[in-house]
Amino acid sequence: MKRHKLNGKDPSLYTVKAVLILDNDGERLFAKYYDETYPSVKEQKAFEKNIFNKTHRTDSEIALLEGLTVVYKSSIDLYFYVIGSSHENELMLMAVLNCLFDSLSQMLRKNVEKRTLLENMEGLFLAVDEIIDGGVILESDPQQVVHRVALRGDDVPLTEQTVSQNVPCIHFVRK
Repeated sequence: MKRHKLNGKDPSLYTVKAVLILDNDGERLFAKYYDETYPSVKEQKAFEKNIFNKTHRTDSEIALLEGLTVVYKSSIDLYFYVIGSSHENELMLMAVLNCLFDSLSQMLRKNVEKRTLLENMEGLFLAVDEIIDGGVILESDPQQVVHRVALRGDDVPLTEQTVSQNVPCIHFVRK
């Protein structure tokens, strides 16, 4: 059986290398790396500073940096980045970026800015986990992501439930 190769690379489901959200100063608000391209926090921070310096003054949506494909978008005082390998399909990465941004926009009632995001970090973590798992794109429909995050938000852990939520009603019948 003949294996097909893409630009000399084997096709892979692992399309996303990282998701970043930086503030106006290029400081990390959220970062999730899915491989060992930047194994230490020091290397990650240097990459984030480099990516911010190259992109925060431009109007484009895509950049090639350090052998990686970077798609990005800004909103008020936030910069959103989705990073893939140099041979990755830019449209796939852009679909992930748009899904994340649109999901957050719905969850934050169109108020996508630093203060509101920091107050709702749990929703951000859940949304990213619904969109990407270990670098594999799971979902690109923001409606589905928002729906699933809302469902997961309703799942109160057993340890945080009140007695009335936790204990089933038991009826004793006398004979």
